[in-house]
Amino acid sequence: MQQYRRTLGLPGVRTLMIVMLFARIPVSAAGIVLMLHVAVGMDLGYGQAGLVGASATVGIAVGSPIMGRVVDRYGLRRLLMIVTVGETAFWASARFMNYGTLLALAFFGGFLVIPAMSIGRQAIAAAVTADLRRTAYSLDSVSTELTFMIGPAAAVALSTQLSTSWTLTAMAVAAFLSGTLLFVINPKMRADHEEVAGGRRLPLREWLTPRLLGVLAVGAGAIFVLASIDVAVVAALRETGQLEWTGLVIAITCVASAVGGVVYGTLRKPFEQFVLMGLMSLFILPVGIASGQWWWLLALALIPATALCAPTLAATNEKVSSLAPASMRGVATGLQSSAFTLGAAAGTPLVGFVVDHGSPAWGFAVAGAGGLVVAGVAAATWHFHEKVNVGSRQEEPSELCLRSAGPGID
Repeated sequence: MQQYRRTLGLPGVRTLMIVMLFARIPVSAAGIVLMLHVAVGMDLGYGQAGLVGASATVGIAVGSPIMGRVVDRYGLRRLLMIVTVGETAFWASARFMNYGTLLALAFFGGFLVIPAMSIGRQAIAAAVTADLRRTAYSLDSVSTELTFMIGPAAAVALSTQLSTSWTLTAMAVAAFLSGTLLFVINPKMRADHEEVAGGRRLPLREWLTPRLLGVLAVGAGAIFVLASIDVAVVAALRETGQLEWTGLVIAITCVASAVGGVVYGTLRKPFEQFVLMGLMSLFILPVGIASGQWWWLLALALIPATALCAPTLAATNEKVSSLAPASMRGVATGLQSSAFTLGAAAGTPLVGFVVDHGSPAWGFAVAGAGGLVVAGVAAATWHFHEKVNVGSRQEEPSELCLRSAGPGID
């Protein structure tokens, strides 16, 4: 726990963690709010609700790197002035839209969403020294798990106790408060030494290397697995007539992930990112078979895989922050958000299709198999780069000797 005490003792880190916990709650609730409003509030089908969610998802995927570039070039506060007004306006007006208008404008709602996840990752890289980033990102992953326990539950409670229209209004208020809080706190996006050394804009080809692309792919694969698990869990509990236990099962998996994140943050020599994801995917494969007819058995079967969720995401955050140059960190974290978004967008419909035409057990199997494929490709990329780097290091001394010997020969 000494690592955590050192991390939280750094200037501004404790405040940053608390602020980001609350700032991310609207983000965690957005998807279920849109789904409930279309399916329940507007009394339309879940397929139509899924289209609205997909529209917002595409908006987020397109907008995240652009918003990151705005932060890199113009600073956080200028971005917040734009996105806070845009997101607040979307949620405030959504209750008055018909389905066609909501479907079209959901894209812009996603495009202008406050990038609280990316902001938190950038701020941690700026506030924490390199030797403590693993611990800080583990704390950040645990915080994210907490927001995903609070946000969707609050959205469901408001929608069922009041109405989805009131929930949309609450989302507008929450978005405004979130953006305003971040504007006031204005966390640094670069450390002081990075402000001096990292101001030059770099072309993508100079820093978006195959290794960094592999890191982003593993992050997308991890979210693919997690989104797939959610769908398969709901399907498994519905098949056995235990749908009312869904919230508790998901809460247990979130706690397992948080505990895994805490443990990961204390490790001095952690596992590689692709190893963590490969293990997570491997543990998911047999879950559908092991779950049986009892919800608690399903929850227990999920614990080994979900305990690796926060560590995998923390490892992804750490890798992105170390591989991306400081001057392009906003774009890099934006690309990471896009990768996460696309991973979720791929996992949900694919596993939904498999479950519809097969069984929940096949849903877990497809989730695990997909994750293993991505982890395998990432591992191959990592080993290839290690060989290239070793070869480069072996060549450098001989080249140096020839250069130093050259004048003497002459």
